[in-house]
Order: sequence, then C-alpha cells, then structure tokens
Amino acid sequence: MELRRIVPVYEDKRGAIADVFYKHQIDHVAVIDTLPGSIRGNHYHKQSTQHVLVTKGSFEYWYRSLDSREPAQCVILREFDLVTTPPGEVHAMRMTEANQFIVFSEGLRGGQDYEADTFRTEPIIPEHLRF
Repeated sequence: MELRRIVPVYEDKRGAIADVFYKHQIDHVAVIDTLPGSIRGNHYHKQSTQHVLVTKGSFEYWYRSLDSREPAQCVILREFDLVTTPPGEVHAMRMTEANQFIVFSEGLRGGQDYEADTFRTEPIIPEHLRF
C-alpha cells in the first residue's frame, strides 16, 4: 500500500490544477458512491494495480499482504488522499460516512472484465468493527 496526498501543482486566479497521474497507463476508471455502514472489498487482484482517490468524505482502508499471517492494518483516507494497492494485497474499505471515490485500475477491472482479476477472501476487518 502506498498513500499520497494529491496537491495542486499549478494555481492562478481561476483556481488550481492537481495532477493525479502523469505519463501513467490506466486501463479503467470508475466513480463509486458509498453509503455509511457499508463494507467494500475483502478481495485481492493477482495482476491488477488499483489506485483509489477519495473525492468526498472519508473511510477506513484495511490492507495486508495475501501471504501475511499478521492482522490487517488500517489507514483513514480523506478527501484528496490517493492509495495504491498492488497485486497480491488484500484490501477492504469500512465506510463510516457517505463518501465518493474514483478507482483507477491498471489491468482487468472494468466492463465485462470487472470480476476477471478479483479474488474474494475472508473478511480482513476485525469482527468487532464490522457493521
């Protein structure tokens, strides 16, 4: 998991521009709106890399390596945070408030291929935190 904050690279009287990706191959983009009390994920991808950019609200992002026996770790994602999930990393999201995020995928992840590189796992969020 790699986390970075998206910040403006250019500002003038009209506003600001922030590069999310520059010279980077992206195969699919999806906008996802989620209601509080939801959990997404509990899966990993064998080949695909996912980048999640929070555009509204916040949520808990849980992750661990597929081959790890350690408990999952958690980071709170907020607006303009971008988290990158590499292949082989189990991830889940616990939605504590309504939010919106954009998923940029490298590899199979959209349209008819949506489930082609998605492998479900047991929940990685501790049981006492599941809704």
